[in-house]
Amino acid sequence: MDGAMRLRVLLCVSLLTLQAMPAWGSPKGPKSNEKRQAVDTRPPAQATAPSHLTVNGVIIRSLKVNCKVTSRFAHYVITSQVVNTADTAKEVAFDVEIPKTAFISDFAITANGKAFIGDIKDKVTAWKQYRKAAISGENAGLVRASGRTMEQFTIRLIIGPRSKVMFRLTYEEVLKRILSQYNIVIKVKPRQLVQHFEIDVDIFEPQGISKLDAQVSFLSKEQATRLIKKSFSGKEGHVLFRPTVGQQQSCPTCSTTLLNGDFKVTYDVKREKPCDLLVSGNHFAHFFAPQNLTDLNKNLVFVIDVSTSMEGQKVKQTKEALLKILGDMRPGDYFDLVLFGTGVQSWRGSLVQASTANVLAAQDFIRSFSLAGATNMNGGLLQGIEILSKARESVPGVSKHAPILIMLTDGEPTEGVTDYYQILKNVRNAIGGKFPLYNLGFGNDVNLNFLEIMSMENNGRAQRIYQDHDAAQQLQGFYDQVANPLLVDVELQYPQDTVSALTQHSHKQHYAGSEIVVAGRIADNKRSNFKADVQAHGDRQEFKITCLVDEEEMKKLLRERGHMLENHVERLWAYLTIQELLAKRMKMDGEEKAKLSAKILQMSLAYQFVTPLTSMTMRGMVDEDGLEPLVDKPEEDSLPLEMLGPRRSFVLPAEQQPSPTDSSSGVGKLPNVVTGVDTDPHFIIHVPQKEDTLCFNINEEPGVVLSLVQDPNTGFSVNGQLIGNKARSPGQHEGTYFGRLGIANPVTGFQLEVTPQNITLNPGSGGPVFSWRDQASLRQDEVVVTINRKRNLVVSVEDGGTFEVVLHRVWKGSAIPQDFLGFYVLDSHKMSARTHGLLGQFFHPFDFQVSDIHPGSDPTKPQATMVVKNHQLTVTRGSQKDYRKDVSIGTKVACWFVHNNGQGLIDGVHSDYIVPDLF
Repeated sequence: MDGAMRLRVLLCVSLLTLQAMPAWGSPKGPKSNEKRQAVDTRPPAQATAPSHLTVNGVIIRSLKVNCKVTSRFAHYVITSQVVNTADTAKEVAFDVEIPKTAFISDFAITANGKAFIGDIKDKVTAWKQYRKAAISGENAGLVRASGRTMEQFTIRLIIGPRSKVMFRLTYEEVLKRILSQYNIVIKVKPRQLVQHFEIDVDIFEPQGISKLDAQVSFLSKEQATRLIKKSFSGKEGHVLFRPTVGQQQSCPTCSTTLLNGDFKVTYDVKREKPCDLLVSGNHFAHFFAPQNLTDLNKNLVFVIDVSTSMEGQKVKQTKEALLKILGDMRPGDYFDLVLFGTGVQSWRGSLVQASTANVLAAQDFIRSFSLAGATNMNGGLLQGIEILSKARESVPGVSKHAPILIMLTDGEPTEGVTDYYQILKNVRNAIGGKFPLYNLGFGNDVNLNFLEIMSMENNGRAQRIYQDHDAAQQLQGFYDQVANPLLVDVELQYPQDTVSALTQHSHKQHYAGSEIVVAGRIADNKRSNFKADVQAHGDRQEFKITCLVDEEEMKKLLRERGHMLENHVERLWAYLTIQELLAKRMKMDGEEKAKLSAKILQMSLAYQFVTPLTSMTMRGMVDEDGLEPLVDKPEEDSLPLEMLGPRRSFVLPAEQQPSPTDSSSGVGKLPNVVTGVDTDPHFIIHVPQKEDTLCFNINEEPGVVLSLVQDPNTGFSVNGQLIGNKARSPGQHEGTYFGRLGIANPVTGFQLEVTPQNITLNPGSGGPVFSWRDQASLRQDEVVVTINRKRNLVVSVEDGGTFEVVLHRVWKGSAIPQDFLGFYVLDSHKMSARTHGLLGQFFHPFDFQVSDIHPGSDPTKPQATMVVKNHQLTVTRGSQKDYRKDVSIGTKVACWFVHNNGQGLIDGVHSDYIVPDLF
């Protein structure tokens, strides 16, 4: 390969999503015949750049962000030209952030006249190529994401002396109207002065632009007014930010940049008509946001988690937000509050009017409530649903109000009904499609996928509330979006013989400041019959309107915007369709899920989007180990996103390896509960029903294989083989550790062998071998394996469990003879009730009672009597360590220690769990 450029990749982006060439090309589509060409990246002949532009011999010649918006569809191109002015090779980086909701559609690197262009293909094909490469010692990089709304994309290249490189990234999204405006957010963080820096935003809205503004977090108001050019007239708006090098400097004599933060463009469109139909080619987009409607009164029930895990800032910020929200309610609104911990308590038990007296009384109730016990989510939700349902049927005057149910929780169900599927069924049956449910997940320990599915099934949505200083503002911000309902039971209807492939066109409620967007295909020669009928219920009246296409206006628009308009309308439809299908896919399984996946894949390939079912390969580029990068957007798992790590990621170079506490390491913040086995081997069993933990050791010989998890319904199994010092004296006990793990899913023929040296997929059939130096994500049918370099790996089985293997490296001279593994259970709720094994038998509820706590021989470790599984045992209070977050130090976990190899706690005796081999 050309010695001027060796690839070292660090692509920090997320398990599901990603950010830049000067010329603006039309976005790719299935009808596009455009050819992408390499751009000449030779820097113009000129004198050596000023020294304050050069950092370690590297100059950023240009960094440009070009955003073109056509009818809410935003197409971004970020380009960067970097020059190595030194006489030695240097590492250069392209490091940008993009919205999590965006799809990457193109990435290209041009160096020394040679272009490397991304190729989007189905994930199976991409991974087959990757597995083939892996057998010969190659590796791939994956995309990951971080932060609340953005994802980070970083790639580093080593380029030769006096060389240059051009990066170009293209991504697309549909802008969503929130609180009466559309938001374009561009992250600016070049880290050094840029010779030519530019952000150019061009907006074209057929309805006409009503307002346009730009806010910049890193400039004062006076600086922003002076440096940002913005204008709008009629259908067009424009924002330009092109600071000179001097204007970028953090001070007149500084060589550092002040460009570090958010560049945000906000705008809205004119609403002279209640709805707007845009037709181009064989596709249409329907934008519905009627003005001058009277707000509906609402029936609102808050269901609030008051389990002990909400202590500290969480409950303080929750109370702060609720006090403000109640103070903002209108006198015509009705409301109630439901609290759930171990038990369930309501403030009134029925809806009351938001009179001044009632609001003040409710605020007093909020200030005074205390936290209590476990998490009876099912009970809290059902009581909230019952209050809303009864009001619809029995309280005069409120049946026409807009009913809304909002739940806030910070954890998983641990009291009452704890089975996810049963909770989903109970909530779905109780609501019966009558009103929306909005779920707010507070912090990192919630299962956001579970909350999302529950909300989707009940016409609402879920949102994470980040545990930060502004959590109260996040809660208030969410409420503001649903505080003013305008219409309920909104139906947008189109002639059946005219349209097909419609996106969602039925909405339970429509709120002030939002917008409903429907897109679809129009049949050939049916355009003359096309119209839209909208029906809904408003304030004491029915809402009905028919929207027609203004053909003369359409012709005018096509003359003004031409091919771009047609392409953007079609891609808007494709984007919305894929996003909706991905959301539906979350709650499907079996053949139904397979059919939907095939449809998503077909559309992703046709429109060249990197989605959870496609990958982008960069053929021809390799890193110093001869490995090719892969731009990936894997699916969200059933775990919280923070536990899975950021969303799209390439291989990390050794010198950039994050520290054990770095959230980009693939684990992030962990819940304060743990079930697993680690070190000598210490078994830790969290019992959610008791909010306590039990632990025991197993003392066996090196070489013995123990059954950890065995599900007889599916055949899924995890076995572990012990290692130790085989030269020890007879009868002498020395530590043993897990040195090999075998994970098998016979239904799909999946096998994974894990040792401290290698990770082998399907070892019996010569599958690929990975090392712990690799960063990779593999999928085989129902199983996804994510390797986080030098740290851990996560195995997730659809309709099964999710498990983590932690790697322990032993220093020379350590008392522990060799490297070993830890094994942790992250999610087991889908495993069958027959699951067994030293860990598996504890996946489902069991009870124990502790009494007669008294001092033991060690005053720091009290003893007690425990009754469990009809056995009376003497147990000792102590602690073990959870090594998932910090593999060198670990986190202490208090537990009741069961002696004698767990006898009395485990079923049978420990020797019953010895099996002949790993598989």
